[in-house]
Amino acid sequence: MSAETENRHPVELNDGLLEVRDLDAGYGDLKILENVDLDVADGEYVTIVGPNGAGKSTLMKSVFGLTDYMGGTIQFDGKEIAGMRPDDIIHEGLGYVPQNENIFGTLTVRENLEMGAYILDEVPEERIEAVYGYFPILEERSGQQVGSMSGGQQQMVAMGRALMLDPDLLLLDEPSAGLAPDLVEEMFDRIDRINDDGTAVLMVEQNAKEALRRCDRGYVLVQGKNRYMDAGDALLEDEQVRQDFLGG
Repeated sequence: MSAETENRHPVELNDGLLEVRDLDAGYGDLKILENVDLDVADGEYVTIVGPNGAGKSTLMKSVFGLTDYMGGTIQFDGKEIAGMRPDDIIHEGLGYVPQNENIFGTLTVRENLEMGAYILDEVPEERIEAVYGYFPILEERSGQQVGSMSGGQQQMVAMGRALMLDPDLLLLDEPSAGLAPDLVEEMFDRIDRINDDGTAVLMVEQNAKEALRRCDRGYVLVQGKNRYMDAGDALLEDEQVRQDFLGG
């Protein structure tokens, strides 16, 4: 961690999968992230929280090659991926679900899932079945145009498509955004199951308390810089973190 990151308690990391060090990134000449550090261990569940405008989504996009890289390192499974194109990064074992514009509305559920395997010669039927296992409603509606589905179901399609290549790390940007309150917990339960099955998860989430309650570790990002890093439950119990970022 950089000197500016306050690690509230020592957290031992083993089997590092994603290692971000001193990352500077943004858009054009606008630098959003400065000296950001981030780690995700193999099979770990990590959440990034912080106020609006903190750079959380920019950090997620930077890992997937969707911002202008300005310095630092991003290593995935020991390989430097900083500056790589997203269509090359996906070959390395990362899946990404953006917050918006994450489905093909005129295509069916099945066709959306098949698009997730576009880099393969054949669509692996076992991956289709695995996605249906996480989201049974998608099997029931496999022939339905996704644009006619509810927001929650569309989010399931987007996540399912990202899972088609069986990624080692799944990047989720605000997966509960726009969902009805009664669907938020269900969405988190499904993410828990995906992680329990061995897929590492890096998530940006507006529902910070619930996300920190479920994850292994959390980062608090403020004005494009690391502020705190600790186990999720430790951040929830930290009085200063709760007061400043979690609404008490």
